[in-house]
Amino acid sequence: MRDVVRLSRYLCRVLRHHPEEIDLKVDDKGWADTTELIEKVNTKKKIDMETLEYIVENDQKGRYSFNEDKTKIRVNYGHSIPVNPDYEIASPETILYHGTATRFLDSIFKKGILSKGRNLVHLSKDIETAQIVGARHGEPIVLEIDTKAMEQDGYKFYKSVNGIWLTDKVPVKYISIAEKNIEI
Repeated sequence: MRDVVRLSRYLCRVLRHHPEEIDLKVDDKGWADTTELIEKVNTKKKIDMETLEYIVENDQKGRYSFNEDKTKIRVNYGHSIPVNPDYEIASPETILYHGTATRFLDSIFKKGILSKGRNLVHLSKDIETAQIVGARHGEPIVLEIDTKAMEQDGYKFYKSVNGIWLTDKVPVKYISIAEKNIEI
């Protein structure tokens, strides 16, 4: 099981950030040819179609998608490479959340939430998910985002297939510290 988790992380890194590492072609929508991916990954790690299907179907974060006939695969969100996965514009909840580390608060309250190395800012629909995300970066804190006001001011939101909300940036005026930060 550990090997599958490591392999999943490796695939995620290659498909999101470094397809050139295995000379993999990723199109402008983020899709890679499944057969080519398996062949090129097999020069570094062992994988077959059955393992790849298992990873896509069982990934807890819903990171991966196949096309209908499973000839193509992509990561649903989180790219740093220039891709446009055809996210549909959607109206978010009134409030969404962003998990981060406390060490980033000064910068966030000066510049807003920026996508940094990713193409879009990630937002969560609940505090618990945001808290988990923030914990990956240090001492976690959850920020509340007034997405309804942002939308009224013309900002666009996209919802990925696994429920992650995405936007280009979050200006400071829409950010506050969530009242119910939780311990994890």
